[in-house]
Amino acid sequence: MTKPRRRTMLAAATAAALAATLLAGCAALNTMPAEISTWGDWPADRKPGRYAFDRLPSQSAQPEAAARLEDAARAALEAAGFSTAAPGDKPDVLVQVAARNSRADLDIWADPLWWRGGWLPGRRVWVEPLWWPDLHARTRYEREVALLLRDAESGKPLYEARASNEGANAGGSALQQALFRAALADFPRTGPNPRQVTVTLP
Repeated sequence: MTKPRRRTMLAAATAAALAATLLAGCAALNTMPAEISTWGDWPADRKPGRYAFDRLPSQSAQPEAAARLEDAARAALEAAGFSTAAPGDKPDVLVQVAARNSRADLDIWADPLWWRGGWLPGRRVWVEPLWWPDLHARTRYEREVALLLRDAESGKPLYEARASNEGANAGGSALQQALFRAALADFPRTGPNPRQVTVTLP
């Protein structure tokens, strides 16, 4: 094989490997890991059917916030096979939704080994480059959503699902939608709890 041809094949292989790496990186940026837990006794022969949201009194007192939360859960419910009950129609299932977003400022001194502070590059004139501990606190957010599905006729709880993850920011509506999708990713399966799933961001 001639040298020019070997160079051409090597260049093509390198380009293909680079393209595969970029595609994998893009896919990773468009997905989100979450920890989920599910419980319940959804009948094996029961179809998802039509649903309507059932607000708690505290949620009814804040209708705009409740509507935003319900909107974030709609796509996940539809992906699981449910459909919205039309106005005036009786739903098969009543759905309660909830969300929590907790902020924690992690102090490096709370860790006996100080590893949570991370490291910053530093340099002194008289020595080689060194690594110095970053002593700033780290802010972390724990995001969680929950759904409870009840039989509309009897009020019996049929399925409960929770999904959570954490990150450096509070997230937004897209992340909340993804968490709801994660919570119902295995519907109607339950356990083992907790377990990890990965979902695509909307």
